[in-house]
Amino acid sequence: MPLPQSYFPAAIDQHLPSVYHLAYRMMLDKEQAAEATYETFLRAYHGKREVAPEAVELWLLKIASHVVEARLPPMPEVSFDLLDETLRSEATRTGEVKSLTEPQRELLLWELKQGCMTAVVNCISPGERLAFVLGIILGKGDEQAAATLGIKVSAYKVRLSRARKKIGDYLMPRCEHVDPRNPCHCPSRIGVALQRGFIAPPAQPLVQLRPFERADRARDAAEIYRTLPEPEVPRELRQRLHQAVETGLWPILPLPADTA
Repeated sequence: MPLPQSYFPAAIDQHLPSVYHLAYRMMLDKEQAAEATYETFLRAYHGKREVAPEAVELWLLKIASHVVEARLPPMPEVSFDLLDETLRSEATRTGEVKSLTEPQRELLLWELKQGCMTAVVNCISPGERLAFVLGIILGKGDEQAAATLGIKVSAYKVRLSRARKKIGDYLMPRCEHVDPRNPCHCPSRIGVALQRGFIAPPAQPLVQLRPFERADRARDAAEIYRTLPEPEVPRELRQRLHQAVETGLWPILPLPADTA
């Protein structure tokens, strides 16, 4: 029988973080990621497919992949050249950070690292981006990721290989997290990132973070992405989803044929 709608409160609590994580890394925007996540659960709620409990997460990620791709332009809106122009075209700016406390600087370092790494992923095509996010950031195996995308494992491996090469080729000569000898160091880029609006000034109260990690050796770019923490799911998104299930006020939307 189809997945019972009474199961959805538990499905939201269990799988919302991974669905939102996929959407956020794909869309480079918290509000857009929240809307894509909401639509994913809405479509799943009205779906008619039989889904075993152990397969629910991949089913939701498959729907999320369709939703995200439909919302994204076919070509990236961010390019490697634009990213360089935003963060690396100016000399180091220090005035913007002189008045910051050490906890504020550490928070901005985390925001800059995550923002830059996410922006780099968003410089490749949506199809390659999905392969990279599923395989490297979310840690899904080749068969799981291929099934999520609805393609053969061989095709998935080609996409992932292309994504890894493009991301690695960009970061290898630039980023301190790939090689500490590289010229681009996050502490020296905070001022530029603040001035360009790439990151926002820290809000109060500050969250507690573990010390900012810096590389002490050269390493593969994919290794850096595995260290990024999951983005925090907006509380209002979780509440909105639960309210929609409890009230039954979700509209019925047509589902893509291969996710219904």
